[in-house]
Amino acid sequence: MKLFLPKQHGAWAMAIIPFWLGVVEGGFVWEHIPFFIGWLFLYLSTYPMLLLFKKKKLMFYSKWTAIYLVPAILILLFPLAKNFSIIYFGLLMIPFFIINAFYSSQNNDRSLMNDFSAIFAFSIVSLGSSFLGNGIVTAEAILIFFSSVLFFVGSTFYVKTMIREKNNPQFKWISWAFHVLIPIVWFVLGYWIVALAFIPSMLRAIGFYGKTLSAKKVGIYEIVNATLFFCMMTIQLLIK
Repeated sequence: MKLFLPKQHGAWAMAIIPFWLGVVEGGFVWEHIPFFIGWLFLYLSTYPMLLLFKKKKLMFYSKWTAIYLVPAILILLFPLAKNFSIIYFGLLMIPFFIINAFYSSQNNDRSLMNDFSAIFAFSIVSLGSSFLGNGIVTAEAILIFFSSVLFFVGSTFYVKTMIREKNNPQFKWISWAFHVLIPIVWFVLGYWIVALAFIPSMLRAIGFYGKTLSAKKVGIYEIVNATLFFCMMTIQLLIK
């Protein structure tokens, strides 16, 4: 049986990076392993689940929702047994899922607001993985949340300027202004390592604009950029 998997490759980075940054911040416990596996299954379940709102191929999407959602729930029982309070972070994701469901029902999945809503939902998991390790929401956990949101918002801007909005000069200036401003703000706030973590994003947003890159190459460069971001943020957390 061929797996029914999400086509948005960038979403995998959003599913992985905030989670493990939260683990770095809060400290690893063995329950993080089933938490991560369950989280991935939960992410996989949302793909066919959101497609249900298009009201097409309902049986097919319902089947794949169940295939992913049932093991997600069962596996997530392990971290919930460790600290049931992490369920509140899951509840915080629900409003953003509702927004995504609305845009799916309107066949407007590529809307910026839809992307931003998904980014917030994915970034919330960093708070949950951090909380599982140390039992509190720390200032560093909030730092991870906001830096993850800003990083993936920037990635969204960049990808759109390279593909769907490549002929839109207004969108280009919005993207460039965002990418230049964010490192400056982090530096002014005193987080110079976080500021450095956003420099590669700024350089690629400006340097690659207007160049003919295939969607595959854009994706590969984003994987490299996301890896650099993860490494720099890890350094920030380890020297706190």
